[in-house]
Amino acid sequence: MRVVIAEDAAVLREGLARLLADRGHEVPALVADAEALRAAVAEHAPDVVIADIRMPPTHTDEGLRAAVEIRRDFPSTGVLLFSQYIETRYTSRLLESGARGVGYLLKDRVGDVSDFVSALERVAAGGTALDPEVVSQLLRKPDPGLASLTPREREVLGLMAEGRSNSGIAAKLVLSEGAVEKHIANIFAKLSLEPEAADNRRVLAVLRYLRA
Repeated sequence: MRVVIAEDAAVLREGLARLLADRGHEVPALVADAEALRAAVAEHAPDVVIADIRMPPTHTDEGLRAAVEIRRDFPSTGVLLFSQYIETRYTSRLLESGARGVGYLLKDRVGDVSDFVSALERVAAGGTALDPEVVSQLLRKPDPGLASLTPREREVLGLMAEGRSNSGIAAKLVLSEGAVEKHIANIFAKLSLEPEAADNRRVLAVLRYLRA
């Protein structure tokens, strides 16, 4: 198994590498930030990535956003998030295409090295490894993007979920198509669906709506 490790804490990064090497796994790259992680995946084509969520430069969600991009650009590469924190905003996007080849474990809840390695091997093979607390948070935490929509934007999104086109939504709400397009653009922005995303933003927005 080829593993790329992205962790800004040097001791933990080196410790993970030694642990995996001792068990016969190959670690072609150790990196400390999300940009280096993307480059390492492109260069080494690992079976799986271990990524912290909060990494330089802002220590917020760089690792998680990089994981979303890796799953999009390298779908055969498994991603195991290994963090002290539960971050649901981008995790939902990471799981939207299915949980196959995805893991999310909490550092302070991993009490057995063998269990951790087994989870990593499972993710590399296309399986799933999700901490129960992460699953619980994903199921019960309201979607902040949806909560920020205006009543009219929710109405437009509801009609999108019914499969209506922009012209169909305009006719239903007695609006111009230009007004509908503006509402939809606001919806995409509030749900953090970037214009450059390869995924169909309309479909992703509807999935978020239906899940809620």
